[in-house]
Amino acid sequence: MAAVLTAPAPLAATLLPLASGFGYVVGVLLVKRASVHGVGLWRTAFISNLAMGLFFAPLWLLGGQPFDPACLWQPLLFAALFFTGQVFTFAALAGDVSLATPVLGLKILFVAVASSLLLNDAVRPTWWLAAALATAAAILLQWVPRASAGLVPVKPAAGAPHPRRTVLLASLAALAYALADVLLQRFTPVWGSGRFLPLAFGVVALLSFGLIPFFHAPLRAVPSAAWPWLLPGAVMLAVQASGMAWTMGNYGRATAANILYSTRGLWSVLAVGLLGGWLGTAGERKLPPGVFRRRLVGAVLMFAAIALVTV
Repeated sequence: MAAVLTAPAPLAATLLPLASGFGYVVGVLLVKRASVHGVGLWRTAFISNLAMGLFFAPLWLLGGQPFDPACLWQPLLFAALFFTGQVFTFAALAGDVSLATPVLGLKILFVAVASSLLLNDAVRPTWWLAAALATAAAILLQWVPRASAGLVPVKPAAGAPHPRRTVLLASLAALAYALADVLLQRFTPVWGSGRFLPLAFGVVALLSFGLIPFFHAPLRAVPSAAWPWLLPGAVMLAVQASGMAWTMGNYGRATAANILYSTRGLWSVLAVGLLGGWLGTAGERKLPPGVFRRRLVGAVLMFAAIALVTV
């Protein structure tokens, strides 16, 4: 059972999710740059997950609780949920990105609900409000009118899922990720960070070999020009994942951590606006003025959510 967290969380519990949100955007920008060379979603996911498995492995040296075979299902369940969330995310993004991305923002509310049901520590009333504000902010920051979707560089592929299916896949992805976060908070104290995190993300890396049949070309066919972007991007995604995992595993506060982590939506909008030409996403700058007004409102809501969590 996870311990009830009553003492104030250390500063790291605030700084790590914020830094992870920024790190996520940096990692995504790098792998997006690599995608110009035709790496593809599934090969990118495979490399990123292997990087996570390798990055978490040295934490084994930290030690942990005595091994109990009866608890082995816990890291396996977490890994299955995390991997499932990833697969559903990519499947949703193969459809209408303007629909999928905002729906993925529901994860924040799902984490709050799951925390209240599966954990001993109650979600504070201000965190419920902050979760609602952060969810609304994520939708406003990332939602693009479908009439303007043609201006967005990532377009639905041929034979893309029906919009309702896209929404369903994105919702399932958000739910799977939310459950994974809450269970990570619940299970890590049972094992210790030096045991649970290396095992769980090692299993994620192993599950990723199941993606190989879906590669549109083998790994050896990845152009050499892509690797200088793909590898640093994969490492950065592993680093940001470790920041979130360490926060929730050691300090709890999965709901607060996800609210702070959701600032990645704000960072991504700023990055696209500043680096759109370099990323090949200059089309974002041609979006209607109403989109930018909504994003400004989203930014205000995001800062309000952060204030509710940190004060």
